[in-house]
Order: sequence, then structure tokens, then C-alpha cells
Amino acid sequence: MIVAEIAQAHDGSLGMAHAFIDAVARAGADAVKFQTHLAAAESSPSEPWRVKFSYQDVTRYDYWKRMEFTEPQWVGLKEHASELGLKFLSSPFSVEAVDLLERVGVAAWKIASGEFNNGPMLERMLETRLPVLLSTGMSRLSEIDAAVKRIRPRAPALTVLQCTSEYPCPPEKIGLNLLQVFRRRFGCGVGLSDHSGTIYPGLAAATLGIEVLEVHVTLSREMFGPDVKASITTSELRQLTEGVRFIERMRLRPVAKDDMAAELAPIRSMFLKSVAARRPLSAGATLCPEDLTLHKPGTGIAADRLPALIGLRVRRNVAVGEFLRESDLEAAELVNAGN
Repeated sequence: MIVAEIAQAHDGSLGMAHAFIDAVARAGADAVKFQTHLAAAESSPSEPWRVKFSYQDVTRYDYWKRMEFTEPQWVGLKEHASELGLKFLSSPFSVEAVDLLERVGVAAWKIASGEFNNGPMLERMLETRLPVLLSTGMSRLSEIDAAVKRIRPRAPALTVLQCTSEYPCPPEKIGLNLLQVFRRRFGCGVGLSDHSGTIYPGLAAATLGIEVLEVHVTLSREMFGPDVKASITTSELRQLTEGVRFIERMRLRPVAKDDMAAELAPIRSMFLKSVAARRPLSAGATLCPEDLTLHKPGTGIAADRLPALIGLRVRRNVAVGEFLRESDLEAAELVNAGN
């Protein structure tokens, strides 16, 4: 499942949020994901900025407030996504946000790594018995162990996402090796939540057989917002989805070499070569290496038989470039015996 993470890229504009749904659907994503922030339920005026990017919000609390949509607006976003065949997801950051999103309807819960210790919210999520996507961006293995132990018995499906909370994340910190660590350790689905701002980690992770790939998306690298540098454009999302589907088809069909060769037999002769005369040959001449060459197509005497033809005699005159036939050749010892 390829999840296009919009987060706050809409910058509080409902119209922009709908535009993102259209764009990621055209790009071939399977799901669109937002974040549901309710300022009064999750934050306070003293919350610090991770990056001070906003020119219009005095505090981060003010920013979260500006990012809020009403419940009918969330319903509209969900309906729009469903109409386009997209699964609708949104990360909650409070119990109140979980309550709202349960009424709106989400396909699964995405738990951000910063919410691992939010016990009341996790309990409220697990009451819904929906699948869970568990991000691990800032978490120690012991914390992930505890979260998995808590979630697994009460969720119909669990996917643990490798994630590194750097924006953008450099190649050496992507952590592809952890995908197999998580699969072995937890015995569940695994995925990558990528913040590199490129399509490369997602393609690499797809070759390892992940279940979920999440990427931040922007309409343009010139857009406003804190996640733009860690996002791919919608045109790059199209490349990513096409690449992932290509990789999936490769992985799902193991190739048996001999079977493939048999399947390609009709065109094989076009690429192979046959034995031909390098110079004019007279009837009765004994063949030497200088007499022969190899030319396409491979419809005559096979090229790998050329060494075995040396010392044989030709029964007829052969022109330059003409392909030799089996019937043109006679063993020299048979000729001598006949004389």
C-alpha cells in the first residue's frame, strides 16, 4: 500500500486539501493521509516550534489551531478520497481526534512515534479494532517492543514502519536494514515511512517486500511549509508508484531460465549466428579456419559448430557470404576412402 502523506501541506486550506486528494489519486497512490490536530486537546501555548517557519502564527498552538477542519469538512475529505478509490487515513494526536476520526471513518490508525506514551489515546484507538500502522521514528527498540505487545492482541493487523525523524533524512539514516529486523522480531507486516524527499528509498524498500510505503507529498518544491524539503512532488509520486508496481511484478514471478529460453525460442534465431563462407569455396575444397565466418541469422549451421567443420570438404561451389548447409559438407576421410 502506497500512502501519500499530506500532513499539513494544505496549510489550513480546505480547497488545497481536496486538490491534494485529486493529485495523489492521479499519481496512483493507494491511500491519502492527513493529520488531525485539535489544538486545545493536544497542545498548549508553550509548545515550542520544531522549525519556526510560519509568518502568520505567533505560537505553534496558533498554527495547530489554523490547521483544524470541522467534522463536516473531514467527512467531505473522506468522501472525496473514497470516490477516487483512495483509502482515507489521518493521524490523530489526542483522544478527541480519535473520536472525531472514528465518526468520519478511517481505514486504519497511524500512530506517530511521538505518541507512544499517549496511553489514553492508544487505548481509545485499540477499542475500535482497526488495523494499526506503527511508526518508529524516535523510538528505542524497547519502546517498540512494548507498543507491539500492547497493540498486537487488540488489532486485526499490525504493520511496523521504519522511520527516522529527520527532515529530510539522509541516505545513511534511512535504516533499510531494520525492515528485516522488525519482520523477524515482531512477526508482522513491515513498511517504510520515508522523509528523504526522493523516490530512491521507497524503490529500494519495495525490493525487500514491504507491505506499506508512506511518503510525504507536495504539489511543488516551491510550496510553503515545514515538510516540503522532506517531500516528493506528485509527479515524482507517479514515478514511485510505477516503479513499485514494476518491482512487485518482478518479485511475484520467479523466472526459470530454461522455461524462459523456450518461451523466447521464436526470436532466438534472430540474435544467433550461422556459419557462412568468408571467401569463395570450390567444390571439393577442404575447409580451413580462414574459409569460414559467422553471420546472422541463426537459421543455418550453429556458430558453436564452426570448429568441428574444419577439415571437412564442400560438395559444391559456395559464394562469399553464403550460409553452409549440412548437405554441403562431407568428411575428408570419406572422400579419400571413395577414391
